[in-house]
Amino acid sequence: MKHCGTQRLETERLILRRYKIDDAEAMFNNWASDDDVVKFLMWKPHESPEVSRGIIDEWIKRYSDGSYYHWAVVLKENGDEPIGDIAVVSAKEEISMAHIGYCIGKKWWHKGITSEALKAVMDYLFDAADMNRIEARHDPRNVNSGKVMLKCGMKYEGTLRSADWNNQGICDACCYALLKSER
Repeated sequence: MKHCGTQRLETERLILRRYKIDDAEAMFNNWASDDDVVKFLMWKPHESPEVSRGIIDEWIKRYSDGSYYHWAVVLKENGDEPIGDIAVVSAKEEISMAHIGYCIGKKWWHKGITSEALKAVMDYLFDAADMNRIEARHDPRNVNSGKVMLKCGMKYEGTLRSADWNNQGICDACCYALLKSER
């Protein structure tokens, strides 16, 4: 891997950029406080913009680490206001693998925005960071997340039974991945 950190990415409709402390209000309002958005995630809804601000502050501190990849998802037509989040949530250096997690505000569900963001991050990680494998997983009850992965070319690799947890408790994990050679 050739770590290059969180760089600004742009697609037809999106800008993926580093977080700024001023993003806390938008993060709170657009997705982090919504029970429906966090239903299948591993963190509870934020109780206030101050909670979002504290988390963003921690993320910002990590941007100096070239192996840290975490973007605010901004819809160009909305100005500079973030509507979601996408990040490498874990990585394995020895196999050049990145595991990606994402979420987006409910108002922007079913518009292809998450797929567009995931595709941009995958391309960046394969091309700039020289990753060999990019993977993601979802709770089988969150079918739309799997559709995002498939739309981005990831291949379904199987379901691990009672192998994960989220706000619904212990759950199965549907696993998807794409290798650089399969692009």
